[in-house]
Amino acid sequence: MFYKKLVLLLISIIPLGSFAQDTVKTDTGSIAKSNNLIVHHRSGSLVAFIPPAVFVTYGVLSFSVKGIRQIDYNIYNDMQKDHPGFKTKLDTYLQFAPAVAVYGLNLAGVQGKHNFVDRTALYVLSEGIFAGSTFFTKRISKRTRPSDADKYSFPSGHTGNAFAAAEFLTQEYGDVSPWYGIAGYSIAATTGILRVYNNAHWFSDVVAGAGVGILSTKVAYLIYPLLKEKLGHGSDKSVLVIPTYQNSMFGFTMVKNL
Repeated sequence: MFYKKLVLLLISIIPLGSFAQDTVKTDTGSIAKSNNLIVHHRSGSLVAFIPPAVFVTYGVLSFSVKGIRQIDYNIYNDMQKDHPGFKTKLDTYLQFAPAVAVYGLNLAGVQGKHNFVDRTALYVLSEGIFAGSTFFTKRISKRTRPSDADKYSFPSGHTGNAFAAAEFLTQEYGDVSPWYGIAGYSIAATTGILRVYNNAHWFSDVVAGAGVGILSTKVAYLIYPLLKEKLGHGSDKSVLVIPTYQNSMFGFTMVKNL
């Protein structure tokens, strides 16, 4: 009973995430290549940000809207009744699966959107944006986990990381086949389900985490070409921008081939 409810709620994220992609124009003026990075000038780009923004909004509203918060409690109560003591570590590994798939497909000869350097820079930038925003939000929200382990429940980091990776897979291989995106988002949704089953997060934590993860990757793909062009000054030199975290401070490291 509980499993069916949760699957139906989270599975709705899959089509919203995997198909809410920007429409790519294919005329000669819509695709430009600069420093081996394919820059897509997309129409409807703002529309693609609506689903993850809705997910984040849903999670934020759970702090003030009793009806939304009650859904958290109802799902928690059903889980405790139907599957008390459930534990698994599978979610810890699943969160990285879509990102691993990107490199696995490339090794198998399936060409993605970007080369290795740009692809890696995009993923690391996405993870940096996600880590920074999640770190900050967890500490200001101070929501207690269902297990009472700590006050860093909102948003779900594992879920967000999984959805960031799923969007990464979709961005790189969605034009090859939509099934890659569907597979990535299915894995991410499963990660979210398991986080609730593990009594680590409320449902609204998971939904918000999904939104933050998707947004982080979308923002990375939006700003990376601009960063590379700015830092490369229009030259053919390879530039890699890497987010860093040290001594509780986030920053960026630039690696440039001279």
